[in-house]
Amino acid sequence: MLGGELEPCGFDPLTGFFRDGCCRTGPEDIGSHTICAVVTAEFLEHQRRIGNDLTTPLPRFGFPGLSPGDRWCVTAANWLRAYNDGAAAYVVLASTHARALEVVPLEALRRLAVDVPPDPSTLQ
Repeated sequence: MLGGELEPCGFDPLTGFFRDGCCRTGPEDIGSHTICAVVTAEFLEHQRRIGNDLTTPLPRFGFPGLSPGDRWCVTAANWLRAYNDGAAAYVVLASTHARALEVVPLEALRRLAVDVPPDPSTLQ
């Protein structure tokens, strides 16, 4: 997304379509799980309402269920729907795959970006 190598999104819980911690995608990822979201209670409730329950654990799929503050690779379409409904999650741009831009405008992602530089002491 930012022009460099895709940074990991999260390992606890282990996220990514390929369950490798990254929002990588490929032809088999029909949903385009390309946005690294830092989920909020509002986003999780929105997803539940649209039929995408991200809070209920599904052990047989290795899915622990999400809590506010977790990082998760979400589908671009569902993130955009939440954005349009005023309930989008925050976004880690350095961990979001560039293919997300095929669905979501860059400006929408930037509005909710929460990237932290490797050395936070550089923040003013």
